[in-house]
Amino acid sequence: MPEAVGHPRPAFRIAEIFRRYRKQLEAKYVLNLDQRRLLGAIVVCRTPALGGHVAVCRSCAAQHSVWHGCRKRGCPTCQALAQEKWIAARRERILPVRHFHIVFTLPSELRWLALYHPALVYGAFFRAVGELLAELGKTELGVTLGWTLVLHTWKRDLGVHIHIHALVTAGGLLLDGSAFKQVAGSYLFSGEVMGALLRGKMLDALRDLQAKEAFPEMEAKGFDAFMASLARHPSWVVHAEAPFRDPSHLLGYLGRYVHRIALSDSRLVEVTPERVTFSTRDGNTARVPPVEFLHRFLQHVLPQSFHKVRHGGLYASTRKGGRLEQARALLEQEVEPEVLAKWKRGTAETLEQAEAQGPPCPDCGGILRRTSLRIPALRAPPGGRHA
Repeated sequence: MPEAVGHPRPAFRIAEIFRRYRKQLEAKYVLNLDQRRLLGAIVVCRTPALGGHVAVCRSCAAQHSVWHGCRKRGCPTCQALAQEKWIAARRERILPVRHFHIVFTLPSELRWLALYHPALVYGAFFRAVGELLAELGKTELGVTLGWTLVLHTWKRDLGVHIHIHALVTAGGLLLDGSAFKQVAGSYLFSGEVMGALLRGKMLDALRDLQAKEAFPEMEAKGFDAFMASLARHPSWVVHAEAPFRDPSHLLGYLGRYVHRIALSDSRLVEVTPERVTFSTRDGNTARVPPVEFLHRFLQHVLPQSFHKVRHGGLYASTRKGGRLEQARALLEQEVEPEVLAKWKRGTAETLEQAEAQGPPCPDCGGILRRTSLRIPALRAPPGGRHA
């Protein structure tokens, strides 16, 4: 019998907390439409309400009923396969060059405005980061950089902390396209310069939005005072790490939260009627009442159709023969054949693993193989209603 691949079954599930405390949550908090949609989807996800199929474990040969997932972004139960495919696709497109990890953070004073107008504030944040990377690439290095931006809105305890993780090439394609210029050291741009540019671009964007009456709850005098306080605020933080030779680890970290929110079932330590305990960092835990836990989780639901991942510069290029392909061709002439072969082999293996990914067997953790037998959905989910 083949050996089980090992997918430990979580002792507690976030979805079960939603099912158990949904009514209390809705009675205590006013939820917006996007939050209600995700709440309804999580409640019925992986239940008979959505139907299912019969699967056989490749390791222990046991048969199991596998209930279908909701496939909603943000669902803590779904999206494992989508996550792996995203990581594999990014690794396939990424250039064989060192990459910087840069984190751009908004001041805490902007949190309330972002929660009221997430699409506007987060959209302006993305544009500001993209514009400053494009400008500094051209003015400081004379190149077009490549970058991938991923928005995170949480801290480890599920509090609101709005920041963008940027994966940025250590160098770029010269503006005339003749060569790829690499940055050799552990430094790309000054953090102070990037912070100042971020502040200026965000304040300009917010003023433009206010001119279009995007923030009706703020009067002109109050808005001007708010902008003045933000201009003086020191917390326009930009943190840059030394470049990664192989950014696979960072892609894996970012990929975990492209289709999900904040935390997974594996971080739950204990669930009782009084509190939910979950791990944070360095062996520490946070403890909050179940309804408060769900409210914190739903604060990070993004507007429907809002893209939390953006690609810019070289990585925005999708045209055949475009700048990304030009850069790749130039780099492949410079990279040692052994290094390039290892890189491509790792990409192929990641893609193969993503395609083979399946739900774990409840008995042994092995991969389940789907059969042709389908199980029809129930008309209504157990203990609730359809989303």
